[in-house]
Amino acid sequence: MPSRHDILDAVNKFIWFIFLSLCLACPCVHAASIKEPNVAGAFYSADPQELSHQIDSFIQQASISPVAARVQAMIVPHAGYIYSGPVAAYGYKAISRNKYTTIVILAPSHYFPFEGISVWPEGGFKTPLGIVNVDEDFAQKLMKADSRFRFLPQVFEQEHSVEVELPFIQKVFGSVKIVPVLMGNPDAKVCQKLAAVLNGLIGSRQDVLVLASSDMSHYFDYETANQMDAATLETINNKDVQSFWNGNVSRKMEMCGFVPVTTVLLYARERGLKVQVLKHANSGDTAGDKSRVVGYSSVIFYKDQTEGMFNARQKKALLALARSSIDNFLKTGKVPEAKTSDPRLLKTQGAFVTLTKHGQLRGCIGNIVGDKPLWQTIRAMSIAAASQDLRFIPVSKDELKDIDIEISVLTVPRRVADASAIMLGRDGVIVSDGTYHQGVFLPQVSGETHWSKEEFLNELCSQKAGLPPDCWKDRKNSLWTFQADVFTQ
Repeated sequence: MPSRHDILDAVNKFIWFIFLSLCLACPCVHAASIKEPNVAGAFYSADPQELSHQIDSFIQQASISPVAARVQAMIVPHAGYIYSGPVAAYGYKAISRNKYTTIVILAPSHYFPFEGISVWPEGGFKTPLGIVNVDEDFAQKLMKADSRFRFLPQVFEQEHSVEVELPFIQKVFGSVKIVPVLMGNPDAKVCQKLAAVLNGLIGSRQDVLVLASSDMSHYFDYETANQMDAATLETINNKDVQSFWNGNVSRKMEMCGFVPVTTVLLYARERGLKVQVLKHANSGDTAGDKSRVVGYSSVIFYKDQTEGMFNARQKKALLALARSSIDNFLKTGKVPEAKTSDPRLLKTQGAFVTLTKHGQLRGCIGNIVGDKPLWQTIRAMSIAAASQDLRFIPVSKDELKDIDIEISVLTVPRRVADASAIMLGRDGVIVSDGTYHQGVFLPQVSGETHWSKEEFLNELCSQKAGLPPDCWKDRKNSLWTFQADVFTQ
């Protein structure tokens, strides 16, 4: 007869068997597949509200408008936010009008040398703002493409170059998924293979961004750093892959993520993308100490002649139309005749026309959605801004010479669930109670006033909609966002 000890031992073995079977059978994501942050509280704030406010401030202060082009790749820095955040904001603000479902992050491995690339295959990455989910289908397809593409978990243990991008991505794009990729030792063939695989996997999709995470020169004096970075950016601007690679290998140029950037340059060449350097600065510009600086840049790669983009000729034509329409109306009291054959200006689209005199507002009226061809909307809103804005007396013929004209062509508004989806500097906002109480602020208002998001929304409710200042918090009221292509004369 078995002893009491034997019975207990058998029961324990059975319990362990059941436990292991359940663990192996469980289809849910394991805790280990959620990557905890490495540098929260060091490179950026670990406090969600403070972090959110800091990114909002960076975006608001970046003196650039969201581009209408379809941006397919980008280079942004990954240092501590007080150093690189103001430069990274240029890139993220510029691409904020684009809609992505997946962002492939190519980043360097600072601490662990290895061959090939390491792809995080499942789960997500955690930041103080929440979890960013991995596009597991894309990650699996990427790893199947080459034997050098696999998952090395130890490579991610200390690394910050992917993580630092995530709070910006969360703030700008919300629930987008990511494919975290760390790239190892310099190998031109790996870069070529990865660029080709990405080009094939992405194909004609417009909802995927390839992002290279990289800082520039490290710890030179201010003048030397600027000279070195200028030479590096010249090769990037020319998509001169060979000169860029050779310069970094010889250390005449310096980017810690030159392997990911090389991959992006090859990817951009394959897809025929144009390049625009948005911003370059170094830690001497952003944090003050110019004795030993680190360089940063934001660069975008985009398709030319994209829908919604206005070229210089079209902008000039619309601004000239606005001024001549006001001039004719002030002289004759009549709406002038005009016409155009440009298909872009024949598109139905909302727009605002803003008039200023010596830097002070003199009139602003617009049509949010648009119900006629754009050129007709510009003509009508220009005359209305000069003669029908009830806040001001009509513009006189004598003062027109002192009037500056700004045109904002608007995207179609979309409703958002709450204020967390609003990004100052990128979004114009409409608040409505569903009746006659409605207010709108253009995107540029936040940059002109330097309001916080709460101040911006409070003023929108009270000043523009005639509602209580905190009406934006009430779910009975609706919030809508839109973007604007802004140009001025």
